[in-house]
Amino acid sequence: MPRTGEPGRTVGSRLLEVLFVFQPGHTALSLADLVRKTGMPHTTVRRLAMELADFGALDRRPDGRFTVGLRLWQLGTLAPLTESLRTLAQPFLEDLYTALHQHVQLAVLDGRQAVIIERLSAPEAPELVSQVGGRLPLHCTGVGKVLLSHGGTELIEAVLSGELREYAPRSIVAPEVLRKEFADCRRTGTATVREELTPGLDSVAMRIVNGEGRVVAALSVVVRTDSVKHQEVLPSVIASGLGISRLLGWRPGVKVRNNS
Repeated sequence: MPRTGEPGRTVGSRLLEVLFVFQPGHTALSLADLVRKTGMPHTTVRRLAMELADFGALDRRPDGRFTVGLRLWQLGTLAPLTESLRTLAQPFLEDLYTALHQHVQLAVLDGRQAVIIERLSAPEAPELVSQVGGRLPLHCTGVGKVLLSHGGTELIEAVLSGELREYAPRSIVAPEVLRKEFADCRRTGTATVREELTPGLDSVAMRIVNGEGRVVAALSVVVRTDSVKHQEVLPSVIASGLGISRLLGWRPGVKVRNNS
């Protein structure tokens, strides 16, 4: 692929940079927004955005702002892991939602963050900081702790040696405390978070394992603090996680492996 004028950068990498500035909550962006977020010259961004629009990867609205195009969305639905997981997990998510009338969500690991690939929420459920497609920190969320606990020693140490942000007064950022939690999570397959990301909200999470024993996702229920006892929610979350895991080929005799 031809190089751009910037050393080490290809045209493809710059096209991807333009695409990846679109995030939940920032789905319609002006050309000025794209320039600001990418840091690239105005003429370059305009040329790239128009090429993406011509190809159908972006759509240009009457007001001049850009959104993700239909062709790009269609491509994203072909991702084998997320689409198969969403399809298999849907009945279990719906059952949890029907029983609890709270947020129920499914997440996968992407780098050093958890990405929400599906969520069901009751109208009266409390507002969350992220939506489907959004990202969550690993060290202070239920799904994040499950995914990080099984992510292998290298990932755990990389996260613990980096900046552990205190999102709320009850956020746990002491590495030695987190290591103990991760060990407990690997033993039980579950994680419980109490007001660590958002004051007033708790999370109960469970791992999802494939036929090789690899943890490929995490399932959680997010509830208002003190609205329900965690031990009352946990059996349903565990049962749902085991059910999805069975559909992915896991059986009780398959040992759970770390993704190292």
